[in-house]
Amino acid sequence: MRPLKSTLDRMIDRLTAQRVALGWAAGCVAGTHGMVMEVGLGKGRTYDHLRTLFPARDILVFDMWLRVPTALVPDEDRLFLGDFRDTLPKAAERFGRSVRLVHADVGSAREEDEDGISGWVGGLIEPFLAPGALVLSDRRVGLSGWEEVEVPGTEAWPYFGWRVGPLSLLPPP
Repeated sequence: MRPLKSTLDRMIDRLTAQRVALGWAAGCVAGTHGMVMEVGLGKGRTYDHLRTLFPARDILVFDMWLRVPTALVPDEDRLFLGDFRDTLPKAAERFGRSVRLVHADVGSAREEDEDGISGWVGGLIEPFLAPGALVLSDRRVGLSGWEEVEVPGTEAWPYFGWRVGPLSLLPPP
């Protein structure tokens, strides 16, 4: 039996939810200080959107390898290539507790290829988080103590959000 939606329709739903979630997050962290972090550079589309949403903020970027057009290559001192289990802890020593917003796009079309990433990546992200940080993800990566929040406008494709630390530091959604 064929799915009710085509692959194209599902891709549109996913990208629309991602764009809406990022726009909502930008509003949530407006007026605060801190870096932005992209876990999963992929083809660079979301990173490019983050640069547009946060032109004055440094963006830390992590992925296994680089496969983006030259115009989308992050600054060398903000790009970390290799296994997240290696690169995230090393970068946390340098940038710990300075990130206001994390976007973790760590899912793939084949969950069996993900090596259980949703179970361990949250613990590697946590050392970066400034008090009151916001985490968005295409997978459930939240930890105990992170408050899950509903990400408005993502009903057609699930997107997950968490507020971390003293929640009074972020405006209500």
